[in-house]
Amino acid sequence: MIDNIVSRYRSWRKYRDTYEQLMQLNNRELDDLGISRSEIPSIARRSAR
Repeated sequence: MIDNIVSRYRSWRKYRDTYEQLMQLNNRELDDLGISRSEIPSIARRSAR
């Protein structure tokens, strides 16, 4: 049970870190990466898997 909680926390933390880092980029930087702002949540979810 504890392992599951720790694993879920780590996944959530990775999601938040990725989300926050991408949100800090300006629109030009996101465009250079081929990412729209609306895609950031799904990209962050994929990175947390």
